[in-house]
Amino acid sequence: MTVDEKVAALRAIIEREGLDAFLINGTDPHNSEYVCPRWETREYISGFTGSAGTVLITKDKAILWVDSRYHIQGEKQTEGTCFSIIKEGINNNPSPVEYIAKELKEGTKLGISADTLMIGAKKSMEKKCPNVEIVPTDDFLNEIWKDRPAIPCKDVVQMGVDLTGFSRGQKLNMVRIYLGQEKANYQFIGSLDDIAWILSLRGDDVQYNSLFMAYLFITGEKAYLFTDKNRFSKELFEEVSKDVEILPYEDAAAVIPTLVKKGERVLINEDKVNTLFIDSFKDLEIKNEIEVSTLLKASKNEVELEGERRAHLLDGVAMVNFLSNINFDDPKMDEFEITELLEKQRRRSKELIQLSFNTIAGFADNGAVVHYAVSKDSAKTVSGSGLMVLDSGGCYESGTTDITRTLLFGEATEEQKRDYTLVLKGHIALASQRFPEHTKGYQLDILAKQYMWQYGMTFYHGTGHGVGHRLCVHEGPQRISAAAIEQDLKNGMVLSDEPGLYKEGRHGIRIENLIAVRDFQKTEFGRFFEFEVLTLCPYEKKLIDTSLLSDDELQFINSYHSWVYEELKDLVDDDAKDYLKNATSALTK
Repeated sequence: MTVDEKVAALRAIIEREGLDAFLINGTDPHNSEYVCPRWETREYISGFTGSAGTVLITKDKAILWVDSRYHIQGEKQTEGTCFSIIKEGINNNPSPVEYIAKELKEGTKLGISADTLMIGAKKSMEKKCPNVEIVPTDDFLNEIWKDRPAIPCKDVVQMGVDLTGFSRGQKLNMVRIYLGQEKANYQFIGSLDDIAWILSLRGDDVQYNSLFMAYLFITGEKAYLFTDKNRFSKELFEEVSKDVEILPYEDAAAVIPTLVKKGERVLINEDKVNTLFIDSFKDLEIKNEIEVSTLLKASKNEVELEGERRAHLLDGVAMVNFLSNINFDDPKMDEFEITELLEKQRRRSKELIQLSFNTIAGFADNGAVVHYAVSKDSAKTVSGSGLMVLDSGGCYESGTTDITRTLLFGEATEEQKRDYTLVLKGHIALASQRFPEHTKGYQLDILAKQYMWQYGMTFYHGTGHGVGHRLCVHEGPQRISAAAIEQDLKNGMVLSDEPGLYKEGRHGIRIENLIAVRDFQKTEFGRFFEFEVLTLCPYEKKLIDTSLLSDDELQFINSYHSWVYEELKDLVDDDAKDYLKNATSALTK
């Protein structure tokens, strides 16, 4: 079926069910950012392959909302279809909810698949869109999507205490201690990364994320894991069953009411629990709040941090071996072949589990597409002079990496050098900053943008996202961006530092390291933090205009490069040693 045929078929179901419109949010029953093939619903209906976006189908309109990462990609991938694009973040364009509230007439019935409609999202939409009736529905796409993938059931593995720092039992007890503090009886968890972290288990149901489909219900005495038993080996099933009772995934909503006493208190995060569970908690007092496990896993313990350092060391070796194999004057490769070469270097490590996301390799004007998706068929040949934004990462046994480097092929223009240096200055300013306890990410965001602003330039994606420990490459609640998120940056939190600059049709630039919050000192003014840089890989010295650097910035670069060299010189391939030495040699003005 073509995109237009799929939309027409969905419209017929909407009309049959007495609805006026249908919204596809592109998530799964756990409100995951990245989903398994079964819930790639946004891509199925629209053809758009980005990791975020919202689809609204009415009787006469098909609309796709995309954020700043996907403005160009969204237009390209929906060209020639019935879809129109609304670019969020520019020209005062409305968000999906704003559009629904303003454009849909009084009494409109808007359907959303109940398993992907979170309880919190439903409440929020009802408050903001009083003219519209929000109707949780069956998953209508099952009727259209004839070869729709099944719910995955891949094997899970256990992480030892030598990698996690705490056992499964200890982490369950942390949750129970919190239940006692909150005078609550139960904790229900729908977010997959929280479940994986609490239970020290990792799966492979979602590409690039070590997750498995499950729900977790914790009481003062027991814990219940709702997932497919077939994903466990006999030995692991027996081991995990010492701490949790394992029940079928699809039975969660029906079984939970049999495990509770009327009137008792349950903690749930309504942003991560879908509307199939509304009746499961109807006899309980509900306290809606972020999972305590989200906060616990965000602040990595020392064992987890040591694992992250190990992962970044391995990743640095792979990156330098890769870079040393590129002929930057005449590569004779296309974008896709470059991603394959980088993956090949990463996979030389026996500790690599999988990539942490699909590698972005955008050359020249493709680099201006923030989350450019390269494919074998559409890859641009790298020839002549130009910049490449290369954003990649690996999930290793000990941790997760995410690194972006901007590569120079041929000769750089003065504009490219200036732009790269301004991005690098912002990158350094953030990494170098010390800050008092209770500082929020948005208070630091301007550090990465200040130099571009002076030239009338900026970027619109987040400056820094949290990263999980052998988990999702995007992890909350920590973030560095202009969004006023009221979350303190705490000791042990790992974030990205990735300012960028994108000029449509010309070039893109992004520089990204991962950084960890750590203690700096206590003074009469309180506790102060600083950042530890985790990523090990040279910057592109040929793109640095040293005349734009301060002495402190020059010292930062030289100190960073000296550290990279000392850490990697005995680990990289023999034929990469000269590249590493030259790439990390000292800069002077």
